[in-house]
Amino acid sequence: MSQLVITPLVGVPEIGEGDSLSDLILVAAETSGVTLISGDVVTVTSKVVSKAEGRVVPYDGSDEGKVALILQESRRVLRRRGTLHIVETHHGFICANAGIDLSNTADHTAVLLPVDPDKSARRVRGDIQRRLGVDVAVIVTDTFGRVWRSGVTDVALGVAGIRPVLDLRGTVDATGRVLEATEVAIADEIAGAVNLVLGKAAGTPFALVRGIDPEWFGEGSVAEHVVRRAQDDLFR
Repeated sequence: MSQLVITPLVGVPEIGEGDSLSDLILVAAETSGVTLISGDVVTVTSKVVSKAEGRVVPYDGSDEGKVALILQESRRVLRRRGTLHIVETHHGFICANAGIDLSNTADHTAVLLPVDPDKSARRVRGDIQRRLGVDVAVIVTDTFGRVWRSGVTDVALGVAGIRPVLDLRGTVDATGRVLEATEVAIADEIAGAVNLVLGKAAGTPFALVRGIDPEWFGEGSVAEHVVRRAQDDLFR
């Protein structure tokens, strides 16, 4: 049986445009009394990625301004009710209001999703590898709702160094039956588990996950391996 240990990395200051997330992660790890080692997974909330990458924009507080931002960040609108829009973002994510965040940001501003969360994860991972010489994975997370289910959970928007989906098709179950359709959303499950811990450590955008199966590490991206192609989607 495997065992995961999830550690919030505390002591993180307010993050602004141009800040080095890798620097902040390493300082937070030291403050939290942990040392990154090969095989660790570092999770980073998309909001701080956006802040560091300058994705904080003016917002006048009006419904019209909110809708304008949503449409700017959307490839298409699937449903709308008042100012609530369920959209497909330019990344291909299906989510409410294009993932725009109006909480925990300065007055008259809104935080947009990172332009390329996979690239953001690769950048952070590469910086940590160069600094410490250890092989870690990085997951950029955000909170999304789910179609046909109440409540929100954290999911992976970008990954680096870990396969976001574990393909079990062709393997056998405990009874010897061949699995024909099973693909496990590893990165999303890690993101959801981390959120349970970070929810008790408000203001902590980083976490360290230790104990992930080494076979789950490898190359992959959310854009390529998680976002379902239109031809494979029964609802498009």
